[in-house]
Amino acid sequence: MTDRSPALSTEPATLRRSPAATPAAPPAAVFGGAREFRFERHHFDLIAGLLYQLAGIALAPHKAEMVYARLARRLRELRLPDFDVYCALLQSDEVADEIGFLVNALTTNLTSFYRESHHFDFLASTVLPEVRDLNAHQSKPRLRLWSAGCSSGPEPYTMAMVLVSTMGADLRRWDARILATDIDTHMVDTARRGIYPLSGATGIPPQIRQRFTQDTRLDGEPAVAMGEELKRLVTVKPLNLLEHWPMSGPFDAIFCRNVLIYFDRRGRMQVIENFARMLRPGGYLFLGHSESLYGVSNLFRQAGPTIYRRD
Repeated sequence: MTDRSPALSTEPATLRRSPAATPAAPPAAVFGGAREFRFERHHFDLIAGLLYQLAGIALAPHKAEMVYARLARRLRELRLPDFDVYCALLQSDEVADEIGFLVNALTTNLTSFYRESHHFDFLASTVLPEVRDLNAHQSKPRLRLWSAGCSSGPEPYTMAMVLVSTMGADLRRWDARILATDIDTHMVDTARRGIYPLSGATGIPPQIRQRFTQDTRLDGEPAVAMGEELKRLVTVKPLNLLEHWPMSGPFDAIFCRNVLIYFDRRGRMQVIENFARMLRPGGYLFLGHSESLYGVSNLFRQAGPTIYRRD
């Protein structure tokens, strides 16, 4: 899903109705009825309105069954008795700690190549030219990018594709590296292999895929393998963002998308403070579509939708 949201505010607010909340009602069986948690239209309207206000995502009433199914799991995790209590939580002072889980539950957060493509457009059009200018008089110019929470690897390999495509032959004289980290060692292994089902590579523009990947097989099915030109740029390591960071930086840009939503406020503040320390002055931080630095850090200023520049 590409980013369609404004900067995410976690202030309790009077909810405006989502424009998608007014069409014809879904079948009556969706609301009420004999199920684990009573779910009524006013629960759906409040949740849909909050999601629209905070993330710009409009939920039509026919999505009510999906909303119930996904949030019922959340009620069980929180050991809440019903949706009345959950909706009260969403309107309380604790909303900041829950809103990330809500947005994540009601959107499809799958890693993919060129996901939230405006971030990669900004990397090519703004970040890389700035780094070039900063290094204009260096005999061995330096570039460091970091994919923090890289999952199975499409994000750092997309960064590598953008880097090679933008810098061209001049990249050969650069000391350029992309660090990719994730807490899940299985994902780290997958990213190191750099082989993905063909169905998962549809986001790569055909001419880019032809240039940077090779056709192969994965578990007997068609797949694509990242080329050596990309793999030479990408170093994949396991890392827990809430523990010690062994690298020293500085980085020119950090992508940490759809990761902060899993931390509490204290954890988010800790990670963002460390990102600021790792970024060069003027370096960029890219967050996911359901995340923001509102109330978390004043060390950055917004440079675009979910793009922040270190002061």
